[in-house]
Amino acid sequence: MSSIALFPLNIVLFPDGPLPLRIFETRYVDMVRRCMRESSSFGVVLIREGGEVGPAETHDVGTLARIVDFHQLADGLLGLSCVGSERFRIRSRSRQSDGLNLAEVDLLPPEATMAVPERHARLSALLENVLPQLGEVYTDMEMKPDDAAWVGHRLAEILPIPPADKQACLELDDPIQRLDFLSPLA
Repeated sequence: MSSIALFPLNIVLFPDGPLPLRIFETRYVDMVRRCMRESSSFGVVLIREGGEVGPAETHDVGTLARIVDFHQLADGLLGLSCVGSERFRIRSRSRQSDGLNLAEVDLLPPEATMAVPERHARLSALLENVLPQLGEVYTDMEMKPDDAAWVGHRLAEILPIPPADKQACLELDDPIQRLDFLSPLA
């Protein structure tokens, strides 16, 4: 179990998934400084109720985000490029005086590497065609079209499905079940 800062958002971050962010609140600028100084990650969790700038109730399963690059945006705000890593489950929550949410979390075991079943081969082909067209966040991504977990994560993040369905996909531990759920939607 470890303690991490939480970043509640209206999106679901998946393992290996890209996450571009614009940081403007002081509590998050401080969080980024600490992450950079300590080479640590922060947790991204989907908001269940509330807003990104106010108090928010979040889901219990999220994904660690690792900062891979940062830059100053044209509007003067801090721009981050992050990548999802391990999934986690929140055990307990607290809040700093500046409003930063903290959590004690347990890392979830990595999903087993499994081949994409033949019945879902079209999903791999779809990703190989679509991802390069989705902009620079996917340009340098290592393609793993034969890995069922990777294919399911990429589909869940790019398909226009409700955030609650994306969250359900994140919480599934079985990559094949995730592909079975997403296949009719793709």
